[in-house]
Amino acid sequence: MGRRGTGADHDGFRGSRQKKGLSASFQAEIAQEIQKLIGRQAVQEIDLEALETAARRCALRLAACALQQQLNQDHSDHAGAELPCRCGSAARYAGRRSKTFESVLGRLELQRAYYHCTACNQGFFPRDRQLGLEEFSLSPGVTRMIVGVAALVSFQEGSQLLEELAGVKVETKQVERVAEALGAEIAADEKQDLNPMISGDLPHTLYLGMDGTGVPMRPSELQERGGKQADGSAKTREVKLCTVWSADSRDAQDRPVRDEGSISYTAAIESAATLDTDEVPAEFTQRALREATRRRFSEVDRQVVLGDGAPWIWRIAQELFPRAIQIVDKFHVKEHLSQLSKFLYPVPQQAKDWAERRHEELDSGRFQDLLRAVGRHADHNAEARKCFQYLHRNRERMNYLKFEAEGLCTGSGVVEAGCRGAIGTRLKRSGMRWTVRGANAIIALRCSKLSGRFQDFWERRAELRRAA
Repeated sequence: MGRRGTGADHDGFRGSRQKKGLSASFQAEIAQEIQKLIGRQAVQEIDLEALETAARRCALRLAACALQQQLNQDHSDHAGAELPCRCGSAARYAGRRSKTFESVLGRLELQRAYYHCTACNQGFFPRDRQLGLEEFSLSPGVTRMIVGVAALVSFQEGSQLLEELAGVKVETKQVERVAEALGAEIAADEKQDLNPMISGDLPHTLYLGMDGTGVPMRPSELQERGGKQADGSAKTREVKLCTVWSADSRDAQDRPVRDEGSISYTAAIESAATLDTDEVPAEFTQRALREATRRRFSEVDRQVVLGDGAPWIWRIAQELFPRAIQIVDKFHVKEHLSQLSKFLYPVPQQAKDWAERRHEELDSGRFQDLLRAVGRHADHNAEARKCFQYLHRNRERMNYLKFEAEGLCTGSGVVEAGCRGAIGTRLKRSGMRWTVRGANAIIALRCSKLSGRFQDFWERRAELRRAA
């Protein structure tokens, strides 16, 4: 045993020496190239930007050559004359074939073993599976870069950023294909991933907000759909969003403040309507339940559902969270009253004065006075009638004096910000028109990133690919 151990130590030392030698050789080669770039110029004569750009290009080129050589020296992917094919038959070794792919170091050419199955007439490359190169001619590092930029900016801008900042050339269409493919994977993974996001102590109160926002769609996605245009047509489809957060922190006035890093999002273009005859809840109802499960919403001392008063929100709240406190966003109510004032009073100052009195009644808990003031106009004004019904229907959800005395948030600013930040800033930019499939893929990608769940998805994805 002692002799075997000594041999292992010797091999390890030799391997270490080889690595150190390679590192020293690599550094020397880079240093030599940089010396060529600088020449005999004095420091004050150097264009540092041009020099560092050229040096970076040089280092990447040398690293790419070294990596390509290392990968192609390894023939361990040739695992015998035959390998099992996915169809169940045996695939036979048919030589080595080359593949060019884009890596974070630049373009590489990989030589790999090829196996062909005559039973299903399909072939495969074991090394492509091992290195994650099966779907696209892109390394995992480049794929992750694409996901990062596509979650933030348009596909064209993403392609430009990759080349400008990383020196990686990926066409706009390829950025779109990769981002939407990964987004679709994330959307499918979200339906399976119910692992709790919080493993330690839970906050005292959790808030769950729901809302909808329109996203511009391609005409093919809007056929036979009614909308808000003058001719009754539609230009958008509604994205429904669910967000969960905590607000146990307090500001200087002892008002609840959203806890840093507590927000998570999930959203999609899907229905929230569940019929009595349906055997399963609507898609968005299931989505809200999954998010609540991940956040352990039902386990906290106080559950609060916040929304803008849309009936579908309260149907879901009642169905999934019957013990939750339901609150209509106070700012949304005030917005309703301000809009009504403009219908009732054409003179701006009169409208402003009337709205301010109604706001004060709402803030001070004089809800019956508010109802009477609106009700006076209900008989002869359709907008006042709708507002009165809205207030009356949601009266229990507008007890703001009581909610605020209990230290609860009464505004859904987090939800509104989610509609803008998670959806609007990426999907509602000038000139954008989406398919439902494409929009849902990018929405899933953004929600995963903004909720801090992308790394977990990426690791699960890598494990599944290794297992396959």
